[in-house]
Amino acid sequence: MSELENPDDPQDGAKLKAILLTCAALAFAAAPLMTEPFIGFDPEQFPNPTPPLALQPAGYAFSIWGVIYAWLIVSAFYGLIKRDTDPGWDRTRWPLFLSLAVGSAWIGVALLNPLIATVLIFVMMGGAVLAMARAPMADMWLCAAPIGLYAGWLTAASFVAGATTLTGWTGLGPDAASWIGLIGVGALGLAILRLRPPVTYAVALDWALVGVAVSVFTSQPLNLPFAVGVILAFLAIALGFARGLRRG
Repeated sequence: MSELENPDDPQDGAKLKAILLTCAALAFAAAPLMTEPFIGFDPEQFPNPTPPLALQPAGYAFSIWGVIYAWLIVSAFYGLIKRDTDPGWDRTRWPLFLSLAVGSAWIGVALLNPLIATVLIFVMMGGAVLAMARAPMADMWLCAAPIGLYAGWLTAASFVAGATTLTGWTGLGPDAASWIGLIGVGALGLAILRLRPPVTYAVALDWALVGVAVSVFTSQPLNLPFAVGVILAFLAIALGFARGLRRG
């Protein structure tokens, strides 16, 4: 008889979700190997071609994906083997599965249609944040922490994609779009910090903002007002997390 003979049984249902999440994590990590390299939206895909925005992080910042992929896989396998029927872990699985399943197809979609890809990355971010909000703290470094790192990076990446698409489809100037994206990152990031997420959420978000700062300071001419804005956003996220710790 199959171990998952009755999917209506809560424990069997939890085991099935753990298996599906592990498969999704593996597919998500394998996706970049199955497509052409993604280095950002192609300006020619938009009605109004535009140069890269000031909000775009420097290339080195994307190395965080290696940590995210590996940590999510470790978390999924640990959850499958050791926490398959744990109610706390189980609450994270459907939203995280949705995010990773969409993410598995995201690069392929982004290479074809930036507008749809922008909608999808916000869906990914929403699923990741919901999973993070539900994650138990008992196994923080194996559950909440990897989801937090993923959610933090997606918070920044969603607004980078949104600002780029806004410029490409409306003709809005890249500076104005970058400011809109930066304000969105800061406002949503601070709102999510009120949920008292794991430290990895703030780390990933500030890692992205440092990448943006490096990009701005190494560009010529220097966009000083935007550079100051990025620094202020970085400090706001760091202080917002610190205030959450004090309240806890």
